[in-house]
Amino acid sequence: MSHAKKYLPTAKEQAFLDTVTNPKYDRQSINGLKIFLDEKAPEDVLGFYSAEEVAALGALKGTERDVEERMPVKMTRHYYELAQKSQAIQHIVKASVDETEDLAGAQDPGHQMDYSPVEGLLHKYEMGLMYVVSTCSAHCRFCYREELISQKEIHRQDGTVARKGLAQIGEITDYIRSHNQAVAENGGRHPETGREKLREVLLSGGDPMVLPNSKLAQWFAALAEAGVESIRLGTKEFSFYPERFDDAFLAMLDGFHAAYPDVGLRIMVHFNHPDEFLAKGDDGGYIEEDSGILKWIPSTWRAMERVVSRGWICIENQSPIIKGINDDSDALRIMQRSLKRVGAENHYFFCGRDIVAHRAFNVPIETAWQTLNESQKGLSGVEAHARLSITHYKGKTEVAAVTNGPLAGIPGTEKGVVIFKILRNAAEASDRGKVCIVARNPEAIWFDGYADRVIFDEAGLFDYRRVEKPAATPTAKTSS
Repeated sequence: MSHAKKYLPTAKEQAFLDTVTNPKYDRQSINGLKIFLDEKAPEDVLGFYSAEEVAALGALKGTERDVEERMPVKMTRHYYELAQKSQAIQHIVKASVDETEDLAGAQDPGHQMDYSPVEGLLHKYEMGLMYVVSTCSAHCRFCYREELISQKEIHRQDGTVARKGLAQIGEITDYIRSHNQAVAENGGRHPETGREKLREVLLSGGDPMVLPNSKLAQWFAALAEAGVESIRLGTKEFSFYPERFDDAFLAMLDGFHAAYPDVGLRIMVHFNHPDEFLAKGDDGGYIEEDSGILKWIPSTWRAMERVVSRGWICIENQSPIIKGINDDSDALRIMQRSLKRVGAENHYFFCGRDIVAHRAFNVPIETAWQTLNESQKGLSGVEAHARLSITHYKGKTEVAAVTNGPLAGIPGTEKGVVIFKILRNAAEASDRGKVCIVARNPEAIWFDGYADRVIFDEAGLFDYRRVEKPAATPTAKTSS
């Protein structure tokens, strides 16, 4: 196997990197089902699974329905403590036999790997997404990246079968420079894909915040040097381990901003339910401040306040709507209102993807739309910015409307319609804004539930043709 050559930072990068410190973090992780099956979990944690649940999960070990073959079990002590007062949080990290009852689903949802010009990078839209790590502090059972977290081999478009690899700094920055040079030489558009400059990159995985500060700093600086104008950091660490946002991490961010003040930074957080950040009393209700405002969990508030106070950092939340967790309009209303009040934006809510075993987690598309729509009643305009998206192979597609009545004179619409609109489209985004109208199917959890109900489809959602080859720039030789 060939290995990428070592990336050599510039003097400016190295000066910044020399200021970064790496404290050790004790998440007190609770790993795997085995400690519950063998009754070796910490004594106060053993009761997280009932005797009946342990027996049922144990009976699946080694079979095709083994829940940990689909997604390893993992949680932090902080998250376990929150789960004691929240069924929603329990459902996020607690394995269930139900999740492998139906293992239908895609190995590579959205055919994302069709747009992987170099290992660990997806360049489907106007921005790039990188897999920089393959684990998180805890594992959500509904995770969109179950194939990465579980290290599964997937069938790739070129016929090979291999695990998803992680991004390497030298390969990624060479690709960015090569792509952007081709764009510049062609008058602002890439000659093959029609894309503009690759100016924004998302660090994802897994959760980048499990990496040490020095590794995050290396990525930040290298991307800045390569000409990236805005960096996103995707994380659920505010929920799983808010103590991660400590002095050393914040000093690293400050140092990066001092060295590269023109590079924007967005932290994309993943709160799925208000129970992850709002304090609850012994009665299970939220605690109110004297002002009537709902009180935050102290450690989570400290983390959020310290990040938000740095005005050059944007905080945006996004979350799927998942069965038994947040398919509750009241919970979503509280979450959107509470986040916006402290300076975090509400970005997207998602319908669940067609991952393996998605039927155990996804709510019907129309139910998700109705839940979000109901949740935004009573919210102000700025609180209700979030849209509902479902990821089609062509790109992110908004569930724009669900009607209750027919479209006059159009057969098949007697019980109403669903209107989809393409929000983000691959390459030059030629189909952005196009719509698709289908007759309602209250049971549909994926596009295939509407395949026989298409009324109008200028978006091509039901006439999709997979790309013949990855739409990408050839990679230059790795920096040495």
